Amino acid sequence: AVCSMGNSTSRLYSALAKTLSSSAVPQHQDCLEHPDSARLDPIDPKDLLEECQIVLQKRPPRFQRDFVNLKKNATSNHRPIRVMQWNILAQALGEGKDNFVQCPMEALKWEERKCLILEEILAYKPDILCLQEVDHYFDTFEPLLSRLGYQCTFFPKPWSPCLDVEQNNGPDGCALFFMKDRFELINSANIRLTAMKLKTNQVAIAQTLKCNETGRLFCIAVTHLKARTGWERFRSAQGCDLLQNLKTITQGAEIPLIICGDFNAEPTEEVYREFSNSSLNLNSAYKLLSPDGQSEPPYTTWKIRPSGECRHTLDYIWYSQHALNVNSALGLLTEEQIGPNRLPSFNYPSDHLSLVCDFSFNQDPDRLL
Repeated sequence: AVCSMGNSTSRLYSALAKTLSSSAVPQHQDCLEHPDSARLDPIDPKDLLEECQIVLQKRPPRFQRDFVNLKKNATSNHRPIRVMQWNILAQALGEGKDNFVQCPMEALKWEERKCLILEEILAYKPDILCLQEVDHYFDTFEPLLSRLGYQCTFFPKPWSPCLDVEQNNGPDGCALFFMKDRFELINSANIRLTAMKLKTNQVAIAQTLKCNETGRLFCIAVTHLKARTGWERFRSAQGCDLLQNLKTITQGAEIPLIICGDFNAEPTEEVYREFSNSSLNLNSAYKLLSPDGQSEPPYTTWKIRPSGECRHTLDYIWYSQHALNVNSALGLLTEEQIGPNRLPSFNYPSDHLSLVCDFSFNQDPDRLL
């Protein structure tokens, strides 16, 4: 319930402030609905956004990013489906392992950083939200986003590096959220990725949804592949395993597909080529922002560690290019906006940029591929 307690105290105390306490967080749950989700009152996103802005009032304002219209004379008789992809930076890793040498520890404080993350989500209002490095699922994202109307699923890494950090909040993993008033869940698969026939520490979630407005089915998947230089063949094997799973789930690409993820791979890597050349007929949505429609953005992550500056394109939104149209995509932050100390910062909560696309179904039902 919302209680008015004056401007200096949280009006959404029950919604936001209680998520600061992780004492009741269930540990090592794989992909469970929160037991109390159905009993929680809905909250107005405008109220939650206002509450976040009160917490963030001493921080710089959020960056202005504009959507780029990519529609090529295509008409659609249904509302676009907005999909958001984001590696939000696990709190335990940001504070305990990642060594962002130009980022003050004060900027990483969870009480404020979570409000920056929520502010970004609330600003773009995605119908589907795909997140990686989520280690505050049970005490923050599930309780709040379920009350905003999302159905929530979480699949942690089996051996999360967050667990090596003192006072961690449990394992990090992938999380998938979709608006229950727009979609019906038909099928859900939680995939532990394999490489060379061995189970790995990386995971994916794939859900088949039915669009209530059009009655059309599509599959949405989220993943986070193995990090670091030297693991290119391993990522390639993980990508092949994920593609094989998605071929089965989409009945050989009969069901349109959107895949969001931090692939930890530049476009020059083999795993990128595997997705580009897959029989699932995929394209990378953010290529469409380039003048020729063939080049990925120059970066989706930009940080400074003790080893030096890291500027890479690692994050992607893949889609079935003949079954789906990309109506628009959110422009990336400029180098000037990011600033000399790079990411994360007081302005921006993660070392990865969020990607947001608006999709529509191809209007010719016989031309799925």
